[in-house]
Amino acid sequence: MRRILIDNARRKLTRKRGGGGQRREPLELVAAREPDEELLALDEALRRLAERDPDKARLVELRYFGGLTGEEAAEALGISPTTADRHWAFARAWLQAEVRGDGP
Repeated sequence: MRRILIDNARRKLTRKRGGGGQRREPLELVAAREPDEELLALDEALRRLAERDPDKARLVELRYFGGLTGEEAAEALGISPTTADRHWAFARAWLQAEVRGDGP
């Protein structure tokens, strides 16, 4: 599902589809982004999170792109719901900081 959404967002932003032709890095985008640009920025930040902590990135994928609840994602990953909640809180905060450009 993630790949489908990202590919669709990229396709919409190409010059052929009216994307303006000027390519910008996701973290350099202005605050008033289009939904497709936000999705691409999230994807880039999620890739960096996966390099740092693959388990937390997988949890985000299951919850955000897979539509699973916290308990369902915890079960799929074989962790407790409490641990999943802690990982989810960390991952959300980390991703928000990365997308805003406040990350390390």
